Amino acid sequence: MKLVMCSYANHGTEVLDIFNEEIINSTALYYYKPRTLDEIKGWFDAKKAHDFPVIGIEDESQHLLGFASYGVFRDRPAYKYSIEHSIYVHKNHRGQRIGRTLLQQLIKLAMDQNYHMMVGGIDAENVGSIEFHKKLGFVDAGVIKQAGFKFGRWLDLAFYQLILKTPQNPVDG
Repeated sequence: MKLVMCSYANHGTEVLDIFNEEIINSTALYYYKPRTLDEIKGWFDAKKAHDFPVIGIEDESQHLLGFASYGVFRDRPAYKYSIEHSIYVHKNHRGQRIGRTLLQQLIKLAMDQNYHMMVGGIDAENVGSIEFHKKLGFVDAGVIKQAGFKFGRWLDLAFYQLILKTPQNPVDG
């Protein structure tokens, strides 16, 4: 397995497949309809425009096993040191430490870019993801009850955060 920087040209269809499997079969994404390839291109373009990484893990045949990224937490100036991350692993490759490798690399990249706080929004029933985040130092930052509605039921959204030691000299404005 190899850690790579993902691109639309090399990974667009595989990212689309992983996203859509999660949309259709889980509450990992609070979307109803599968995404389109055009939406994935827009997603990659937005990440690039804001200098947000999209990283992945490929197998020996260069097939994408999982990917991760981060982006804006809230779009207001005082949140400039905070980011929200996401990690998705192909359903056939879970339990192989792919998510751990991706999140550890995201943390490093976030520190390199001088972010201070990473947060993950996790469906509160997703105990596996919550425990995974706790093992990497994330702490419970609260739950928003009935934040979403999918599969005929209300969903609670849990937030888990990690405070980073960066930036060295934060500034207002």
